[in-house]
Amino acid sequence: MASNDPDPLDPPCDPQPGDLIEIFRPAYQHWALYLGDGYIINLTPVDESQAAAMSSVKSVFSRKAVVRMQLLKEVVGGDSYRVNNKYDDNHTPLPVCEIIQRAQVLIGQEVSYDLLGSNCEHFVTLLRYGEGVSEQATRAIGAISLMTAAASAFSVLGLINTRSRNRPF
Repeated sequence: MASNDPDPLDPPCDPQPGDLIEIFRPAYQHWALYLGDGYIINLTPVDESQAAAMSSVKSVFSRKAVVRMQLLKEVVGGDSYRVNNKYDDNHTPLPVCEIIQRAQVLIGQEVSYDLLGSNCEHFVTLLRYGEGVSEQATRAIGAISLMTAAASAFSVLGLINTRSRNRPF
């Protein structure tokens, strides 16, 4: 089990308003912000019904999203989740009343979505801290950079190898 995965024997603690909620989907983590009374705010795809949007992988590839207020238990479905205010050590959370007020103004709004630059984790951390942060996106950018560097290296090595085989001596 990866270190970011919740311990199945350790039930999630009760979220408090303004908490970041990390939801463990099969291939990625979805992020939401707890509003209170069982409700969260999160990003969902524009072109899907509210029910289908809750667990859709399509949301990862969308360019637009809708800010929705939904019940935490409905968004989580059969997946697991945890309260994860992991950036609190490096970023000061805004006052809870300001976090909730900022979130409520956005409900129903269509926003830009980009997996690497403006995803669901960026969205909720922007609400909580006033700055969008996404460790998930940073890791993805690092992996893409590594793959690009490796592909370039293999390409250069292929050219060198091809040229050395074509020499007349």
